Amino acid sequence: MQARIVGTTMPVLEVDLDPNESVFSESGELSWMTASIQMATHTQMGGGGGLFGVLKRAVAGASIFMTEYRAIQYPGSVSFATKVPGHIVPVELAPGQEYLVHRHGFLCATPQVTITLGFQQSLGAGIFGGDGFLLQRIGGMGTAWLELSGELVQKTLAPGEVLRVHPGHVGAFQASVGFQITMVPGIKNMIFGGDGIFLAEIVGPGTVWLQTLPISRLAHQIYEYLPKAPAQQAGTVGGAGLLGGIVGSILSGGQ
Repeated sequence: MQARIVGTTMPVLEVDLDPNESVFSESGELSWMTASIQMATHTQMGGGGGLFGVLKRAVAGASIFMTEYRAIQYPGSVSFATKVPGHIVPVELAPGQEYLVHRHGFLCATPQVTITLGFQQSLGAGIFGGDGFLLQRIGGMGTAWLELSGELVQKTLAPGEVLRVHPGHVGAFQASVGFQITMVPGIKNMIFGGDGIFLAEIVGPGTVWLQTLPISRLAHQIYEYLPKAPAQQAGTVGGAGLLGGIVGSILSGGQ
């Protein structure tokens, strides 16, 4: 098996497979493949937490279906492109060497890699798409490729070193890193600060990858330019406009 990342702003991962070699991804990630590649879609049961793990992912709103891409009889290749401008990051996995990645960050992996629910916290309706803040845990043995949006900033934290991050900018981090969601201090900061009402507190030791383009923030910016129905436009008048601005600021703090 050989893998290469092609491109810059919108990169694509191309994986060359020898006969009987395979990789898997969440369903819907495929960009293109050669005719010798066979697809098989299933729930990830083996090594991924069993039935209980599948149910936990379903309740959390994460995808429970995985698609395996296997070269049959002849060598072949399969490719996965990023969905927004960003980077593809390969990580090596082994016992004691696991990673947590944001909910849309898993691109594909070799067969012995496992994906389980790593962290979930309910933060109220309308925050983080109504599903709470969710991280996936990538473990097992082999190689996984992560999709992180925007530019990447890599930080290595010393033991006990604390970094407070807008949650949407959390791309991935080593499992040795401590993680929790905290509220922004001060009611004025929550309502008028414009940075949302939650922060992620990350504690070393370990490596953290921060992404500069949270998908939800990009979606929020695009939404402002979409045509609005007359009722929506009328709702922005007077006090409703102020309320809408506050709610918009909170929503822009999503994952």
